Order: sequence, then C-alpha cells, then structure tokens
Amino acid sequence: MKNRIVALLVLMLPASGVSPFVVATPVQLFGRDSKEQDKTRLLTGKVLDAGDNPLPNAVVYLTNTHTRSVKTYIVGPDGAYRFPALQPSIDYEVYAQYENRKSGTKTVSQFDDRTQVYISLKINTKPEKQ
Repeated sequence: MKNRIVALLVLMLPASGVSPFVVATPVQLFGRDSKEQDKTRLLTGKVLDAGDNPLPNAVVYLTNTHTRSVKTYIVGPDGAYRFPALQPSIDYEVYAQYENRKSGTKTVSQFDDRTQVYISLKINTKPEKQ
C-alpha cells in the first residue's frame, strides 16, 4: 500500500461542551476534486516516412507551450513514441527529426478533452529535386 500524506482537520464547536474531533483526509482530496487531479493525458504516435514505413531512431520533440520546456524521445524499430502524464490545461507542440529532416509541427490542444491522443508524424526522406 502506498504511503499517503494526510491533512488533519480539527473541528471544534464553541461553547457546546462537545469534545473536538479530528477528520483525516488524503491531501489530494483536500479542497480538490480527486478525479480532476488524476486527469493527465497520454500522447502516443509513430514517426513514418511518406510510404508509412517506421523511421527507427528518429527523435521526437515535445514542447510545453507554457514553460517552453522540451522533452525528447528516441523511437525504436517500430517508430513509436510515448509521452505520458501531460497536463490537460496546457498546449503541447510535437514534431520529429530524422537524418536532418523534420516533420511538420502538430499541436495537442488544451481544448481537446481526450485522455489519449495519437499523432503520426511524417517525414519526407527522399532527396529534394533541384
């Protein structure tokens, strides 16, 4: 069982002659809706070439638009990436790079209420014609 921090409330009834009593509640429930706090989002997807083939070792960049902090993920042989525990009230931008080529940037909007978001990132790996 997980250890939990508990907030204690002491309730006293003035001049009633009743002894004070203590109510214990987990901190995450004190003053908050526990369901609201537990709501995080999961972003998954794949990095693919124009023919829908996975691009192993591509790097996916996820930017928190509020703090501008960036997380990265190096995809495996199947081209899949995963960013768990994203805050639902923040927009995120995601794009991928593979061998000096970049996908378009996609946005995970705070107005999208899905708890799991899937985004494919496509990178054109063919040399550009001159």
